[in-house]
Amino acid sequence: MEVTRLFDILERYKDIYPEQQKALSFKRDGEWHSYSLDEYVTTTDYISAGLLEIGVKPGDKIAIISSSRPEYNMIDMGIMQIGAIPVPIYPTISVDDYKYILNHAEIVYVFSEGEELLRKIESILPTVPTIKGIYTFKDRGRHKYLAELTELGQKSLDKHRGKIAELKNSVKEDDTCCIIYTSGTTGLPKGVMLSHKNILMQVKVITKIFAPWCKTAFSFLPLCHAYEKLMVYAYQYNGISIYYAESLGTITENIKEVNPNIMTCVPRVLEKMYDKIFAAGKKLPFAKRQIYYWAIKLAVNYKREMHLHAYTGLYKIADDLVFSKWRAAIGGNFDIVVSGGAALQPKLCAFFTAIGMPIYEGYGLTETAPVIAVSNKEPDGLAFGTVGKPLNGVEVKIDEESGEILCRGDNVMKGYYKDPQLTAQVIDKDGWFHTGDTGVINSKGQLSVKGRLKGIFKTSMGKYVNPFVIEELFAQSPFIDNIMVVGENQKFAAAVISPSFHFLKSWCKSHKVPYGSDEKIIEDSRIKARIGEEVKKYNEFLGETEKIKRFCLVPEEWTVKNKLLTPTLKVKRNKAAEVYKDEIDKMFV
Repeated sequence: MEVTRLFDILERYKDIYPEQQKALSFKRDGEWHSYSLDEYVTTTDYISAGLLEIGVKPGDKIAIISSSRPEYNMIDMGIMQIGAIPVPIYPTISVDDYKYILNHAEIVYVFSEGEELLRKIESILPTVPTIKGIYTFKDRGRHKYLAELTELGQKSLDKHRGKIAELKNSVKEDDTCCIIYTSGTTGLPKGVMLSHKNILMQVKVITKIFAPWCKTAFSFLPLCHAYEKLMVYAYQYNGISIYYAESLGTITENIKEVNPNIMTCVPRVLEKMYDKIFAAGKKLPFAKRQIYYWAIKLAVNYKREMHLHAYTGLYKIADDLVFSKWRAAIGGNFDIVVSGGAALQPKLCAFFTAIGMPIYEGYGLTETAPVIAVSNKEPDGLAFGTVGKPLNGVEVKIDEESGEILCRGDNVMKGYYKDPQLTAQVIDKDGWFHTGDTGVINSKGQLSVKGRLKGIFKTSMGKYVNPFVIEELFAQSPFIDNIMVVGENQKFAAAVISPSFHFLKSWCKSHKVPYGSDEKIIEDSRIKARIGEEVKKYNEFLGETEKIKRFCLVPEEWTVKNKLLTPTLKVKRNKAAEVYKDEIDKMFV
């Protein structure tokens, strides 16, 4: 069948895999549970009928604030089937952001997961006059809950069956299918209006990357993120079983249990996996340790061409002795691991691909639904350090003056909700979307992203500094968890560094350095000197203007909760500059 609206995916799913018994799976109370395709489709219809019964109309906006779980998919599809618009929202943002988004989007109903989150929403209910009610995922004693809605829908399905069919038929491919508010590193969230066509043109291209034997997907990123949202639709389009992680803390354990063929991730997860593998070698006896780190060195220098011509003898030896053990420890039988959300160090792409977790890096923005370019299995489709070639159907060019990446195609958003002026600032009269990122396209058509256009600053000497390139380089150090390069209108570049305290504890133990607390350890002269060595090491790869001349260590881990990272784990530069103003000022005295 022709799939032109996202909910058409379910009809296609039934056509290609009608007996699917594990369409959506989750773990609860130590056991994995699954929804069959029939249960998924039936519950979705119940939700559509239930929403009609409580008065939801086409065009109404309904917020889903939840971690990823099977019910999320059912609610999402159930809303779209009747022409209403889901507004997925991160469950980790501030009360002020919730207040702004719920009012700006004129939300009529909220689906909310968890007691803590519910309290946040309840605290601002009087300030959001459009909200008619809240639905929780389980009975919390003071609001309607999802099972009540599905029961209502089950009882009224026959009454609304014709109306659901009528509303589905009325939805066009260019209609808005969701409004996703960008997390943003500065300013207020912006409501990105995406159409069914925006997302489906990508689904149909991306699914061609999957191998025919790819039957099981693992998902742990939030479904409110355009990137994971797209991939979950793509899995369903191909009839692939989806397993949702129990929590972020159980990812490794869950991967071993599920043994997936495909998953998406962000660089931070891969960095932590690598750091854990690297640190484990230090506990080995001398001879085994030498072999272990020889294998790591071999893996980080891997090139795809080696695989195309079959592993060399050295790789076969490393695979027998070491790589196979790492694969067993990580789990999975991977066809593809798609990394996105931020730049991934080329050495990590090489490392994981070499050990049997083929990494395909992608690039895009919420405004581009979200993929602009992604690595693939075609000739010249994958090169470490690039995000591959532009997606089929997407035009990309680099602005000659600014170096900005421009994009045009059916993937570009309809616009920002209620903000035509801002829309006109980013989509020019010729339909080119201005990404705000800088990049280059090499002779093979592969795109490399260099950083944010607005993040580039000038020193007082008039020299331009791209902090993102420097930060990406320094992020390779196991001593550094997060780093922010500063120095606008100053004589030199400096850096605020949040150390990897987990790694520091291990280093201190092996070097007999007492570790009292995070606050005290960053004041230790030995620690400052050791991280100073790391700074000197990576400065060697930089031009004189780019070198980090001074740095300060801070005792906080940067997280979404303390508002120093966005939900997609990017540094909130304005917030960090505000928090560490005194430390930054001292570096330039």
